[in-house]
Amino acid sequence: MGRAVRPAPALGAAPEPARQPPHALFAERLLAVLSGERPVHWMLGQTVGEAYEQLVQLAPGTPFRSPGARPVLRTCHFHPPRTDAVEVCATVATGERIRAMAFRLERGADRRWRCAAVELDGLHGGAPTHGHGQEHGRERDSHARVPAQSRAART
Repeated sequence: MGRAVRPAPALGAAPEPARQPPHALFAERLLAVLSGERPVHWMLGQTVGEAYEQLVQLAPGTPFRSPGARPVLRTCHFHPPRTDAVEVCATVATGERIRAMAFRLERGADRRWRCAAVELDGLHGGAPTHGHGQEHGRERDSHARVPAQSRAART
């Protein structure tokens, strides 16, 4: 018995999208909620602890909504402080502005990743944590960009 072989895609068919790592997938989900594209309750079951309440506080202001083109996830980087947690920072293009988003993912006993905390441009649950909520100058682009296929999937 041989291994299973996938049939070749039909000519002209779109290629299968690459699977996104959990941190990039959650960044896209949070962007959808914080731009007003999806309702906050879409994240029920995908959050733990204070994260859902933080989204409830942040989302009504649709901080990532932009006039014209829809916001785009530009960069997404992670650091795993433990095997069951990942801290993520991302940049989001909203029109002419570049915004920052940070969040923490934790893996539960069921092995599923869930968002445990969200922070935007210094905004934590709707209140500034650093005395401001403005962007800080130009983006430093010293890390890899989000793959083109994940940006294309948003259009």
